[in-house]
This record gives sequence, structure tokens and C-alpha cells, in this order.
Amino acid sequence: MRENAFQKKVIKFLKDKDVWHLKYWAGSQYTKQGIPDVLACIDGTFHGIELKTDVGQPTKLQLYNIRKIKESGGQAYILRPRDFDAWKERWFE
Repeated sequence: MRENAFQKKVIKFLKDKDVWHLKYWAGSQYTKQGIPDVLACIDGTFHGIELKTDVGQPTKLQLYNIRKIKESGGQAYILRPRDFDAWKERWFE
């Protein structure tokens, strides 16, 4: 599954669950690089969700930001299509 199609699937799921979320658009002069693709608040906990294909690799900056979010008490991780069902079970059931 392409990352763009997976992103739409994840965002639709979050919308259907009425979860506050934001698709972060990096790349302009006013935004930081390496921020997770989706920022969400799930049951009162901040989640930084970096979306990747099943073979895509995160950058060093993405891994750095995931680590910093975790150190700050939030949840941050890489979510891949093969892990989508397990992610839903962990956080929503």
C-alpha cells in the first residue's frame, strides 16, 4: 500500500472514531522538518504517528522527534499498513 493511501485510511479511521487529530504538513519555511505525519490525542494521550509503507525507512530526524515525544510522556511510533489492525486493537478496543 502506498503511503498516501495508507494516510487516508488512518485519517478516515481517526475521523470515524471522533479522535482529535492533525495531519502535519512539513516542507514550508514555517514548519519544522521531521515531525510525525499525524498528531492525535487518543484517550487524553498525545500521539505522534509517523506513517510509512511496509518497507519505508524513517529519517534520523524523524527518529529523533519520536524519541523526544516519548521522553516528554507522549506516545510516538512508526505505523505501517501491516501493523494497522494491531494498532487499532491496542489503542481503540
